[in-house]
Amino acid sequence: MTETVERTRNGAILYDKAIINQISAERFTAQGWPHAELLTGALRSGGRGNTMYVGNVPRQFVLRHYMRGGLIGKFNRDKYIFSGEDLTRSFMEWRLLDKLAANNMNVPRPAAARFVRRGTLYTADIITVRIPEVMSLSEYIAVADRGENFWQSVGASIWKFHKAGVYHADLNAYNVQVDNDGDVWLLDFDKGSLRPPGPWQQQTLSRLHRSLEKIVALDPKLYFRRENWDQLLQGYFLASRSE
Repeated sequence: MTETVERTRNGAILYDKAIINQISAERFTAQGWPHAELLTGALRSGGRGNTMYVGNVPRQFVLRHYMRGGLIGKFNRDKYIFSGEDLTRSFMEWRLLDKLAANNMNVPRPAAARFVRRGTLYTADIITVRIPEVMSLSEYIAVADRGENFWQSVGASIWKFHKAGVYHADLNAYNVQVDNDGDVWLLDFDKGSLRPPGPWQQQTLSRLHRSLEKIVALDPKLYFRRENWDQLLQGYFLASRSE
């Protein structure tokens, strides 16, 4: 682990000097970069408007501000109860990504994370290295019918994470990403963790299934049908039996 923690006046910043050798609070704002571009996308793939690409090619980063969803998010946009530095959402996700990247899992490499305290509450941000030439699964299946082999590979990729005990709290058609080679990556490990095998594995698969059905309801022309889900499950279970 190559992490460095720098305390700030009202919080702390965690970063990897091998990726960003100098860090400051400005790096967690659009103004702190020569280029910043808000992430947008079709079929709600742009998230909650809290994510942007920053920096310049060849190395770009993704800056994400932690925001609440659901009913709570209507009243409390981005504040969390502070229970200790190591339990902040940003530090926990950074360290999980660091472990997974070190084990050659297809996840973004973490660059920096911070939290800012305001009394008993805090806000948080994370910066990861942008994965080149990827698109969300929701966009990938809008372009063409991807076929049985692709869907099986998605299932096998998810099994690889489950085999390693990786729990993804929000496995959906936006956080599953596909690169130019057809390889599958997972993004956004907020509230993720490492766990022993259990019901959570089926629960995360079910969550992805609901997400795919939801986007097809938004656009019935998408290339996703019931047999595609069966193919994904076949890939998942074939991978699990080959161990």
